[in-house]
Amino acid sequence: MRQLAVAGVLAVALAVLIAPAATAAEPTTAATGTTSTNPLEEPFPPETAGPRMTERSAVATFVRFPKVARWLERYPADPTTDAVFDEATHRWTVKVWSGRAGQIALGKVEDGDGRVSEAWTGPQVAWGMARGRVGSFGGKVLNAWWMWVPLSIVFFVGLADWRRIVSLHSLDLLALLSFGLSLLYFNRGEILLSAPLAALPLAYLLVRMCWIGFRGRAPAPALFWPVWLLAAVAVFLGGLRVGLNLETPRGVIDVGLAGVIGGDRILDGRAPYGNMPVSGTKRSCGKKDADGSIRDWIQDNGRCEAALPRGDTYGPVASLAYVPAVLVFPWSGKWDSLPAAHATAIAFDLLAVVGLFLVGRRFGGPPLAAALVFGWMALPFTAYTLNSNTNDAIMPAILIWGFWLSASPVARGAAVALSGWTKFATLLLAPLWLTYPNGLSRRAVARFAAAFAVATGLAFSILLLEPNLLDTVRTFGEHTLRYQLDRGSPFSPWDWGQYHARGIPDLGAVQLILQIGVLVLAGVVAVIPARKGPLELAALSAAVLIGFEFALTHWSYLYIPWFLPFVLVALFLPRDKPESEALLP
Repeated sequence: MRQLAVAGVLAVALAVLIAPAATAAEPTTAATGTTSTNPLEEPFPPETAGPRMTERSAVATFVRFPKVARWLERYPADPTTDAVFDEATHRWTVKVWSGRAGQIALGKVEDGDGRVSEAWTGPQVAWGMARGRVGSFGGKVLNAWWMWVPLSIVFFVGLADWRRIVSLHSLDLLALLSFGLSLLYFNRGEILLSAPLAALPLAYLLVRMCWIGFRGRAPAPALFWPVWLLAAVAVFLGGLRVGLNLETPRGVIDVGLAGVIGGDRILDGRAPYGNMPVSGTKRSCGKKDADGSIRDWIQDNGRCEAALPRGDTYGPVASLAYVPAVLVFPWSGKWDSLPAAHATAIAFDLLAVVGLFLVGRRFGGPPLAAALVFGWMALPFTAYTLNSNTNDAIMPAILIWGFWLSASPVARGAAVALSGWTKFATLLLAPLWLTYPNGLSRRAVARFAAAFAVATGLAFSILLLEPNLLDTVRTFGEHTLRYQLDRGSPFSPWDWGQYHARGIPDLGAVQLILQIGVLVLAGVVAVIPARKGPLELAALSAAVLIGFEFALTHWSYLYIPWFLPFVLVALFLPRDKPESEALLP
């Protein structure tokens, strides 16, 4: 009897633990969850070939659905509608338009029982990644609450100053972790909540980094954990991260695929720009997916390749970085497991870790080295980026090594160039890194400029692979800078004016002011303060990068690693070391 009681208690406890996990793992944006895959739960198709519902009734059913009805209340009455019946699936695809806003709703209605199986509104209409597909970025395991919450707790507990727990330092750590609240709503497809919730910590960190860079910081926090424990936990977390990456072979998003294709094109003797695989060629070579679209097409090189026409939107270093891995793991032409993308993501994650260790050891000794490495390993968003297998660790990894060698203008110039031709945001750091540490001097400027020019020339040498250099340069500009500047996106609050919806603000003017402010900040930090040490360089570098992201239209959680290393250095770098010693190689 006692054993039965114990078993009952364990069963109840297990149910309590599993229930929230199941709740967290399912997106809430679909009409009734996602369409059921259980054949016993699917409605039987009608025996007749024709539909049971009419176009009018399908539209009426869809617009009455609560989620859709709430969104349509933001628009004038009597929107334009259309419904198309698919005989293969016995579903109606319903679309709704409203004036300047264009298409404002999209969904599917089951013809058999009139059930709304999909309902997408606002940003979800055009953006599949806005529909709450948990695990599309970072994998389902990392996004699960039982993985994310413990990692966040470990990050805070390991880096908090428990002697002064009520302090700005604690608030800084919580600000870094608070992006997780925004991610929660992003995974649910609630973009109008997730975007402003991400903007708030960006704004806070921007102000904090400016304050530290211009006004200084209190003494370094006293870490509660000893160095050996920080190091041991960091090693464990490193193994966990790599394990999660390798256990998710299909976890490569389009950014990682773009890098692999770019590396493949370079090895084939072509520049990536204008040579990415496209769709709609003379012949397809793949099956239709659930949406009826075909991914694989025969390209002009005769190969069957996955189409990614916008994969050449990054700088040349973003493709060159994948060349070694593509040499070892050649691209199959498919969007499969892409081992070259996994290898590159892991390699640059480790390079960032080694760079942080060297920075910490040089500027603060073993305690700072352990804190920086631990901070990178424990914050879930670096694992999020690693598990997505993107190119977003390449830029910070290069900058970290440049910071380690910051006493050399040659190292600073090369680092800014190579990272800038990976992600263009880094180019804003050129004035700051040029004038570090004591302003302009003829010799330092010449060496910085020479290193920047040589690194730039080496990066853009891949354009010489094309027969017409001028056409290739033009294509590069159109596919990278022009595309990025004209890109619309709902993942920050700045582009919501495109929806012309009642109650949704148009903040385009505010964004323009912020963008001008970031450009001004990039210039101001070059001259104020006149004399800078490693703390000021780190804090102001973080401020410029955070400012860029804060004013960016298309923002992503994958961009957090861009500024994280410099935030960590700014928060933990000791202030008691003589400045002259800190500047020595």
